[in-house]
Amino acid sequence: MRILKISGSLCIMVFLFMISCKEQVASKNDIMTEKQLTFNAKTHALDNNDNFSPDGRFLCYDTRYMVFNTNLANSKSVEKVSLETGEETVLWQPESVSGENAAPGVAAVSYHPTENKVVFIHGPQLEEVEDRGYYDIRNRNGALVSADGKGEFSIADLRDVATDRPTIPGAQRGGTHRHEYSKNGERIGFTYDDFLQQDYDRTIGYMEANENAPEGFGHYFAVLLKPAKKGKSKPGEIEKAYGDSWVDSLGSKRAFIGKVRATNGIDYETSLFIAEIPASTEITSANSGDANTYPEPPKGISIKRLTHSTSDEGIVRGSYSGKRIAYLSKDEKGVLQVFVIAVDGSDKANDPDKRPIQVTNYSSDAGNVRWHPSDKWLFSISDGKVYASYVGGSTDFGKSILLTPDDLIREALVVSPDGKILAYNIDIPDTTESRIIDGKQSNTFKQIFIFELRDALIP
Repeated sequence: MRILKISGSLCIMVFLFMISCKEQVASKNDIMTEKQLTFNAKTHALDNNDNFSPDGRFLCYDTRYMVFNTNLANSKSVEKVSLETGEETVLWQPESVSGENAAPGVAAVSYHPTENKVVFIHGPQLEEVEDRGYYDIRNRNGALVSADGKGEFSIADLRDVATDRPTIPGAQRGGTHRHEYSKNGERIGFTYDDFLQQDYDRTIGYMEANENAPEGFGHYFAVLLKPAKKGKSKPGEIEKAYGDSWVDSLGSKRAFIGKVRATNGIDYETSLFIAEIPASTEITSANSGDANTYPEPPKGISIKRLTHSTSDEGIVRGSYSGKRIAYLSKDEKGVLQVFVIAVDGSDKANDPDKRPIQVTNYSSDAGNVRWHPSDKWLFSISDGKVYASYVGGSTDFGKSILLTPDDLIREALVVSPDGKILAYNIDIPDTTESRIIDGKQSNTFKQIFIFELRDALIP
């Protein structure tokens, strides 16, 4: 029996059966307890966002998959649940139109890192539907609401789709999605889909509080990357940006997956990139565009390519120190594995410490990668099971510990701010309640489970 001890960080007791063994099974009695937190017959979707409250006492979620179909437009509320009591609190629940088309759509919720509020997707208000249309990826905003249950609500980004004049500076002209605060709380990153120029695919952007924000709104919007038009890119040009996440605590680096034209001018590659926002960047230097012009990023933004892969995927994740990025890519067998790379690294670097390193060796695709606050461990899910993988040094690097050895299918993994609790969704049948979704009767509901790494943390 061997104990991996990491000073000031995670310490997990594992059994090393032989030096070549890459996967260990942890003793539940030693390190963990898993328990179901929610039981109500409704969806509690974590959506792989920043769902833990700053103090780790609550989890926020949305209630998608409850009416008509699985479109986020039919998610009727964003809520929170207490880890201590299991009590659920509605944070925002507008009136809703439900059906194949719907509004407003409130989903994909994340906590602010230090304040008691959340950010989430919000589509058209009911009174806007006649003029604006129903919820769509190109028809939504970021919304803010207090997390105390009092419903203090605001829209973060102005949406302006006028065609008879330039777009209002600092406004977006389509839809922002999967909003994520930087760790210092000063910037919100997101993916973006333009309504006025639909021959461009998805890209990434950010917003921040600014005195020059559009009147009545607190945040100024800008894209981080102007992609090439769909199907019109040249070798090396990015047509689509997605899977993005902040790397450092200051919000000066945002990593993402880019769909890029291959050197043959025909095929595409999906590779890891990073957008760098220098401290001198003035967001108001962005060009918001007009009906015939796509928005341009602020002056000084640079895009760096870290890999030249054909198969990088998933939501990338920056380490807490901001020095490394975890992402998914296929191994030689075509299985998605977890990789890490230095922020200043490249798959073309001569220094081996700057090149990508494969962490896991799963037989099924990896997903839902998350860092432990110590930066010594990565958590991920494969075949519905949660693993912890050591990335704290060359010795034992990549040793993956199976934490949940059963047949339940887990998804949307998140980690508490102190690293002591994992949370995720499991679809659980209800014995009395059901509803019709996509034309089929279903009695399964996404429930939240939490997993305590008991006796596994060094104070």
